[in-house]
Amino acid sequence: MKKILGIIGSPRKLGNSEIMVKEISRHISVPHELNLLRLQDFKILPCRGCYQCLFKTEGCVLDDDLNAVLKVLVDADALIVSAPTYFLGLNASVKCFLDRGLSFYSDIERLWNKPAVGVVTTGIRGKEGYSLLGIQSFLKLIFADDKDSRVVYGALPGEVFMDEENTRTAKELASALFAPTAERKGPCCPQCGGDTFRFMDNTTVRCMLCSNSGKMRVADGRPTFEVGKSDHEFFSSKAAVLEHKQWLLGMRSRFIQQKKALKEITRQYLKQGIWIKP
Repeated sequence: MKKILGIIGSPRKLGNSEIMVKEISRHISVPHELNLLRLQDFKILPCRGCYQCLFKTEGCVLDDDLNAVLKVLVDADALIVSAPTYFLGLNASVKCFLDRGLSFYSDIERLWNKPAVGVVTTGIRGKEGYSLLGIQSFLKLIFADDKDSRVVYGALPGEVFMDEENTRTAKELASALFAPTAERKGPCCPQCGGDTFRFMDNTTVRCMLCSNSGKMRVADGRPTFEVGKSDHEFFSSKAAVLEHKQWLLGMRSRFIQQKKALKEITRQYLKQGIWIKP
């Protein structure tokens, strides 16, 4: 029997994010056990950027619940991630957890390529902002295989299933979870499948999911994106992830080599400004 972990990035009990995860589970044909994890139930402190998790075998030095969440994440066979839109972006609990992502590298072998689906809930149609990009980024940066990610609309608790379209979306996400990865429909990044781009000029674009750059062309009225890989990838392959980890580990020696010059730069700003404290 498969273990499916539903990660809920919403503080609202039995809200649309939670019941969407449960509805998706109901339509998964593969026998499974659904485990649920509400991020707000756990003490996840903000990352302080010390990089100690990369060098210490016991992981992050912060005393919180991160390792407990990582354990169930690692033990799961597949993931369903759901979060609401707050001010045109994902609820902050999702980003706070992701900011601790350097700790994930110690479990890359067990996290890599877990099948996953994501769903964003939004109260006003068309006002999801960058939330879909957020859920796609979350899945990519925990090294999961994003089978499909969608936006559903509904504000009041339960309202999401007053619309049959959202029920169909739940069924489609359920079908996608253990199916072969489908070819992306519509204009997208050829490297990661992302569909959100920043225009650097009239034709130069940067994919906001994998952060690679390229050109947009229009042929027969249809835009296409010619995006190549950079010299420094994050999640395009397991090898790229491990290479990025080595780059991060190399920061210690780079810091030691340049410590004096770096200190001379930063000390110029030491006494500037008046700090406001709690």
